[in-house]
Amino acid sequence: MKKNDIRTLTRLALLVAIELVMKAVGLGSVPVGPLYMSFLTLPIAVGAITMGPAAGAILGGVFGAVSFYDAVTGASAMTGALFQVSPVNTFILCVGMRVLMGVCVGLIFNAVKNFDKPGTWSYIVSAMCAPALNTLFFMGYIVLAFYHTDYVQSLVLAKGASNPLMFVILLTGMQGLVEAIVCSVAGTAIGGALLKVTGRMNGHR
Repeated sequence: MKKNDIRTLTRLALLVAIELVMKAVGLGSVPVGPLYMSFLTLPIAVGAITMGPAAGAILGGVFGAVSFYDAVTGASAMTGALFQVSPVNTFILCVGMRVLMGVCVGLIFNAVKNFDKPGTWSYIVSAMCAPALNTLFFMGYIVLAFYHTDYVQSLVLAKGASNPLMFVILLTGMQGLVEAIVCSVAGTAIGGALLKVTGRMNGHR
C-alpha cells in the first residue's frame, strides 16, 4: 500500500472517529423541537474537500448510520415516528440522503476549485453546501415519502404551514442558518489547512 493511501485511510478513520465522538458527547446533534441541529456535517465537509466524493460518501454513511440507529431506538422523535410508518423509507432518509450529500459536497468542491485559483471560495462554498444539502435532501425526502402521514401532518398543522415548502421553511427556521455558518467557517479553516499540510507532505516525498 502506498504512503498516500495510508495517509488517506488514516485521515478518513480520524474523521469517522470525530463523528462518533461528537455524537457520543452531544456535540454532533442538538435537539431543536422534532429535529436535531446537526454539526456532524462538519467532518463530512472536511473529508469531502480534502479526500473527494468517495470519502464524503463514507463519512455521510457514518452520519446516516448513527441517525438510523436513533430512529430504530426512538432516540429521535421524528425519525422514530417515521420508522414506525416505513423502515425502508426511513433508512433511505437517514442513510441514503447523507451519502448523497457527502458525494455532492465533494463534487461541488472539485467543480468550484477549477474556477477558483486562490482556493478560498471553493472551501467556503463546499463547506456551506454540506448543511444546506443535508437539510434539502432530508426534508425533501420527508416531503416526498412522508408528507401525507399522520405524524407529518400534525407538524404541518402545528406550524400552520399552507404547503410543503412553507412546512420545510417553518420547521427548519434558524437551524439551517446556524449550521451553515458554523460549517462554513470551521470547514473552510480545517479543510484548507489539511490540504496545505497534505500538499507539503507530498512535495517532500
